[in-house]
Amino acid sequence: MPVEKTILERIAAGDPVATNECITRFSGLVWTLTRRFCSSPADAEDATQEIFIDLWKSAARFDPSIASETTFVAMIARRRLIDGGRRKMRRPEVAQISESIADRRENMDEAEALEQRSLAQLAFAKLRPEQQQVLQLAIHHGHSHEQIATATGMPLGTVKTHARRGMLKIKQILADQGLDSRAASEADALRLDEPSP
Repeated sequence: MPVEKTILERIAAGDPVATNECITRFSGLVWTLTRRFCSSPADAEDATQEIFIDLWKSAARFDPSIASETTFVAMIARRRLIDGGRRKMRRPEVAQISESIADRRENMDEAEALEQRSLAQLAFAKLRPEQQQVLQLAIHHGHSHEQIATATGMPLGTVKTHARRGMLKIKQILADQGLDSRAASEADALRLDEPSP
């Protein structure tokens, strides 16, 4: 039985129906991101259109074995928005009143949470296999360093090194995506110190 192609794979193959499906499926995610980065709804609308055009041009680069479609869309959108922000900083414009904190909270919805989880998963996937194994056992299974060493046969010092370097790499990847403060708080929340006796 043939594997069904993803929306992005169908776009890359020239399927015109897939374009509308892409807009329907990912417009909520893209709109949430653009509203966070843009100072006005008009700018967000322009950015959303540019992101989808960029997405269609980049569809052939999508590889489902590396990341999910949602993660790929979020990465394209974030990259486009960060580049746009840098261009605006080089070209000063009349300052516009930014959204209030309350407005921003209202705009944080399920799509944003999904995007953040996807970015974290993509960062995790970039770790070395040993680092992934150690962090998986520590974070998802609640194992201590000693328990991980026993389960994997690794020396205790090696387990601690993989845990520390893996967390630092995830933090760096998330920081590179513009999630500096969130990355720091996530790293603190997932601290892998040995539990107190």
